[in-house]
Amino acid sequence: MSCFPEVVVTLRRAGCVFAEDEATLLIEAAAGDPRRLDVLVRQRVSGTPLEYLLGWVEFRGLRVGVRPGVFVPRQRTAFLVEQAVEGLVPGTSRVCVVDLCCGCGALGLSAATDLTTRGCEVELVAADIDPVAVACARENLAPISAPVFGGDLFDALPADLHGRIDILLANTPYVPSARVADLPPEAREHEPLAALDGGTDGLDVFRRVAEGAAAWLAPGGTVLVETGAEQVDTACSVLAAHGLVPRVAESEEHYATVVLGTRDPG
Repeated sequence: MSCFPEVVVTLRRAGCVFAEDEATLLIEAAAGDPRRLDVLVRQRVSGTPLEYLLGWVEFRGLRVGVRPGVFVPRQRTAFLVEQAVEGLVPGTSRVCVVDLCCGCGALGLSAATDLTTRGCEVELVAADIDPVAVACARENLAPISAPVFGGDLFDALPADLHGRIDILLANTPYVPSARVADLPPEAREHEPLAALDGGTDGLDVFRRVAEGAAAWLAPGGTVLVETGAEQVDTACSVLAAHGLVPRVAESEEHYATVVLGTRDPG
């Protein structure tokens, strides 16, 4: 199978919405090897995420490496990074950014790249509890010399970050346990359950992040977490209960909802 139209038809029959785009990428990944292309198309038709087959995902203009077993960052999460970058006080020359539950490290890499182009010196640290994700993130963040630590949320972070994190990106799982079965097969059958299942109401990990953020953020620092629209009220109450000032940002373009909690500058 080496003909573009044939690949498109095969993918379309399998239900791929963007069959033409995917065909182009798979043909590129096969590098002129018809047998390799046939294997890739068969894997895609069977439900393997496209990003695993390519070995990368495009996120805010960057090609970020991914591998089987690592959560694939969603395009809607670009809105979270945009909120973090745009929310920085104009004229800030140095910023400490932590990418918690980092997965492949896409959020931290994107934020650091964006801020650096704006003339800001960035200290980026990432962490995840999954060893596969940690290894993947280390490869992606090595070019900018950002360390990646393995461990459970804040337990993974170096002690010297306590009280001085300006931007805390936390792409926590927020799908309620009862709704995980409703996720597309690509997600529930291939991505790690811990990156999808957020507990009874979807906010179990969020609550732990909010509690820790209150102590780990610098004065005026902000934690940003993506949630479902129906979780906003509960999430804001949790942030407020830990002394953080909550705010909600929504994007129709990205179909995304982000809850932010800022520590009192005083």
